[in-house]
Amino acid sequence: MTSAAKPRRVVVVGATGNIGTSVVEALTADPQVGAVVALSRREPAVAGPKTRWERADVLDADLAEHFQDADAVIHLAWLFQPTHDPVTTWRNNVIGSTRVFEAVAAAGVPTLVHASSIAAYSPGPAERPVDESWPTHGWPVAAYGLEKAYLERCLDAFERQHSGIRVVRLRTAFCFKPESASQQRRLFLGPLLMDRLVRPDLLPVLPMPSGMRFQAVHTEDVGEAYRLAALSDVSGAFNIAANPVINAGVLADLFGSRTLDVPVAPVKAALTAAWNLHLVPASPGLFDTFLRLPIMDTRRAREELGWTPRHSATDAVAAFLRGLRASAGAQTPPLRARIPGGRRHEVATGVGQRP
Repeated sequence: MTSAAKPRRVVVVGATGNIGTSVVEALTADPQVGAVVALSRREPAVAGPKTRWERADVLDADLAEHFQDADAVIHLAWLFQPTHDPVTTWRNNVIGSTRVFEAVAAAGVPTLVHASSIAAYSPGPAERPVDESWPTHGWPVAAYGLEKAYLERCLDAFERQHSGIRVVRLRTAFCFKPESASQQRRLFLGPLLMDRLVRPDLLPVLPMPSGMRFQAVHTEDVGEAYRLAALSDVSGAFNIAANPVINAGVLADLFGSRTLDVPVAPVKAALTAAWNLHLVPASPGLFDTFLRLPIMDTRRAREELGWTPRHSATDAVAAFLRGLRASAGAQTPPLRARIPGGRRHEVATGVGQRP
C-alpha cells in the first residue's frame, strides 16, 4: 500500500495581474496543490481557501525567505509601463527577474516556471509557424521584446549553473479575458478610448494595418498551462496560443463589419506622434515588434505538456471586447475596473511616463 503524495506548495510571483489571477485559480482547483503563496507588490483584500497572500517587491524583498519549502516557483511579475522610462522597466523586469532566479537556487526550489513571451522571438517566416527552436533575440527597438529576449539568455546561463533545477519557459501569445480589459486599456490604449464606443454598430469599417495578424489565447487556458508546467516533469520552452490566427477576416467577422487595409507607415507616424504627446501609452517600438511577431507552432505544448485550450483565439478576443465595452475588472489592484482618480489620473501622470 502506497501513501498519498505530499501536497505541493507553489509560489506565484506577480499573482494579481491578468495571468497571475488565472494561475492562482487553476492551482487552487488542483487537489495535488496543498498551498499557494501569492506574492505581489500590492496585497489584495481577498484570498482563497488554499492561498496565502504576501507582499513582496522583486527588487528589494528577501525572496529566498518567501520561497522556502516551495515545490515550484512561477515567475510572472512584470511592468509594461512606463514606456517613456525604459530604465524603470529594465530594473523591475530584468534585475527583478534575475533576483527571482537567484532566490530559487538559494532556497533549493526544484522547479522554476518563467513567463517568457512570443515577443522574445526573432521575426519569423511568413509562410510557416515556428517551433521553440526558433531564435529568441526579440526585436531591439522595444523594451518589452528586448527584456524578454535578454531573460532568455539569463535562463540559458541559469540552467547551465543549476542543472538540478527544472526550468520551464512559457512563450505565450496575447492573453485576454474580460476581467483584464480595463487594465489592458490603461496599459496599451490609453484614456482617450471610450469603452462604450467599441461597438460593431459604430464601426461599419474597421481600419487595419496592412498584413496585420497575431495569435491570442484566453487567460484561463494560460492559467492551465502554468499549472501543468509547475506540476509535470517537463522542461524547456513551450509555445502557448490558440487557433485561429487573428487576421483582418477574423476581426471583420467579430465586429460584423468590413476591414479597410491601411498602409503601415501612416499608422506608425500617427502612433509616434500620439506617444510623444503622451496621448497613448503603447510605444511605436512596441507596434514595430507587434508587426514582426512570428506565428508559433504549439504542437509541443499539446503533445508533451498535455495542454489543450478550451477557448479559441476568437473567443479570447471576443471576451476582451465584451470586457472593454462593460469596463470590466476584478478585485486585485492591477485589474481594478477603475483606478483612483480615473482617467484624469492617467492623463495627469503622463500616459506611459509613470508606472
